Amino acid sequence: MPETDRTATPSRWFSRGSVRQHYLDVGEGPPVLMLHGNPSWSYLWRDLVAALRGGHRCLVPDHIGMGRSDRPAEDEYAYTLASRVDDLDALTAHLIDERGVPETGWTLVLHDWGGPIGMAWAARHPERVARLVVLNTAAFPHPFPSGRLPWHLAAALCAIKNTAPARHLFLRHNAFARATARIGVKRRLDPAVRRAYLEPYRTPRDRLAILRFVQDIPLTPADPAWSELLAADRATRLLADRPTFIGWGGRDPVFRREFLDEWLRRFPDAVCRTYPDAGHYVLEDETEALVGEIRAFLA
Repeated sequence: MPETDRTATPSRWFSRGSVRQHYLDVGEGPPVLMLHGNPSWSYLWRDLVAALRGGHRCLVPDHIGMGRSDRPAEDEYAYTLASRVDDLDALTAHLIDERGVPETGWTLVLHDWGGPIGMAWAARHPERVARLVVLNTAAFPHPFPSGRLPWHLAAALCAIKNTAPARHLFLRHNAFARATARIGVKRRLDPAVRRAYLEPYRTPRDRLAILRFVQDIPLTPADPAWSELLAADRATRLLADRPTFIGWGGRDPVFRREFLDEWLRRFPDAVCRTYPDAGHYVLEDETEALVGEIRAFLA
C-alpha cells in the first residue's frame, strides 16, 4: 500500500479460480463493508478505517481489475455489474464461512459504483444488513426530471461507449482517473494522495476495469446492467426501515442534487449531512467532519 495509507494493515486475497481479489480485514466488532467506485480503490477508505477499526471490523475489497486485485483478461472475466455483485457474494460468503464474520449486523458503506454493487448484493441478503452509509452514489435509475441525463454527461458517455478516440484516452493516457483526481475534489489533493489514487493504474492493461465500468453504466432497459440496477432499486425498499446516514458532496458534477433528493425520498428518516463545497470524493474534501459524523452514527 502507498506510504499515505495510514491504516498500516496487511493485505489479504480471496481466490475465485485463477483470479485473486484483494481486500482488507481490519479491527474487531460489528462488520462494516466499504465499497468503492470507479476509478478509485480501497485507498479511498483509509481515514474511515483508521477511525473505526478500534470498535468495528472493517472489510474493504478492491473490485476485480482495480486497486491491488488481479487484472484478468476479458476472456477470463466479464467486467460487468453482474460480475461485481457475484464477486461480492462470493467474498462475503468466504468471510462468513472461513473468517468468522457474523452473518448479520453488517453496515454497508457505499460510494459511486459501490451503491449499485452493494445494494444489488443486499437484495440477495437483506437480512444481513443492519445499517447503510451512503456517500454520493445511486442505487436506482437516474432521477433527472426530464428522463434524460444532462447533455454534457450524455455526450461524454456516448463518446466513451461508442468511439475509439475516447477509449484510447482512457487506456493510453489514464484520462478518467487523472481527471477525477482533480475535478472530483474541490480542495486540491496533496500530491502524494493524488499519486496514490493513480498508482494502481500505471499501464493501459491496468485501466481496463476503469473503461468497462464506464461502458457498463445502465441508462436504459436495453443496457446489460439494467437488471442488476433494478435489484439495487428493490433493495432500497427492502431496507427502507434500516438506520441510514447520508453524507453528500454538494458540488459533485455527476451525482447531483437530484440523486440526493431521491435517496431522501426513499429514506425520509435518514440522518443527512450535506457539504455544499465538497465534490465527488466527499471523504477527501470533508475528511474530519464526515469521518466524525459516520463514527458517531455507527456508535
